[in-house]
Amino acid sequence: MMRVEKSPVPLIVPNPDDARLTQRVTGIDQTGANVEIKVPMERPLTLYLNAQEIVTMMTIGDHPEYLALGYLLNQNMLKYDDVVTEVEYDDDLQVVVVRTEHHTNFEQKLKKRTQTSGCAQGTAFGDLLEAVESVELPKAELRTSWLYQMTHAINTMPSLYLEAGAIHGCVLCREGTPLCYTEDVGRHNAVDKIAGWMYRHGVDPADKILYTTGRLTSEMVIKTVRMGIPILASRSGFTAWGVDLARQVGLTLVGRTRGKRFIALSGEERIVYDQNLAYVEEESVRHQRKGEGGDD
Repeated sequence: MMRVEKSPVPLIVPNPDDARLTQRVTGIDQTGANVEIKVPMERPLTLYLNAQEIVTMMTIGDHPEYLALGYLLNQNMLKYDDVVTEVEYDDDLQVVVVRTEHHTNFEQKLKKRTQTSGCAQGTAFGDLLEAVESVELPKAELRTSWLYQMTHAINTMPSLYLEAGAIHGCVLCREGTPLCYTEDVGRHNAVDKIAGWMYRHGVDPADKILYTTGRLTSEMVIKTVRMGIPILASRSGFTAWGVDLARQVGLTLVGRTRGKRFIALSGEERIVYDQNLAYVEEESVRHQRKGEGGDD
C-alpha cells in the first residue's frame, strides 16, 4: 500500500527561498512612496481520483501529491486501508491523479457540498459528521512544557508567512518537536498536506499534536479526528461547533496559544502542567500574526 514506506520519513519545513511560491509586486505605501513586496502565489490544482474529476483547489503549489492524498482521506473518499497504486502530477497541466486498486465513484457524494469556514472557500463533500461517528481517539498527554517548546519553535522558524504574509500554516509535532510544517493560502490545504504526508510514510498519529495558525473550526476538528490525532492546538480562537464536536469525540482542543497564555475547552484531562511560567517568554512583536486582538 502507498502508506507503507521503507525509506526514512522526510522532515517537511517551509522553504521561503523557493521562488515558485512567491512573486514580487510593486505598489505604493501610505506616503505615496514606491514599494516592492513578496506575495504568495495562488494557482489552481485539479484533482482526479482514477478517471473522475473531484475538485479544483487553489494552492501555492508545493507538495501536490501530499495535498491530493490528504484531501481525499479527509473527505472520506480514500480509506486508510485502500491500496493507492500511483500518484501522478503534471506541472504543466496543474493536474494530480490518484489511482487506486479498486473502482471508485463519488457522483452522488459530489452533489452534496458544504462550503466550510476555512479561508479560500474550503469545500466538504457529503456528510460532515460521517468521519467522526464512532471514533475513539488514542490516549495521550499534553505536557505544557511541550506546548511552549512547540509554539516557540514554530514562531521562530523561517516561513512563507514571515517572508510574504497572507498565508496559513499547520504543523505536526511529537512532544515539543515539529515534524511536518506546511503552509498554504487556506488552512484546510495545509492540514491536508500533513494528512497526505502521514499516509504516504505510515506515520503513527497516536502520540502527535496538530498545530494550526487558524481558527479552531468544525472543519479543523473533523480533519484532525479523521487523521487520528488526539490533540489540536492553535494560536487563534474557537467556534462553538468546533468546541461541541471536540467534546463529543474527546479531542483535546487548545486555543489562543500566545506567549505564556492558552485556553483549553475540550479534553483538559490530557494536560499535564509541568512548566514553570516564570521561564516562558512572551511572544515577540515580529512573530505576531494578523488578528492578534481577536480570533482570526
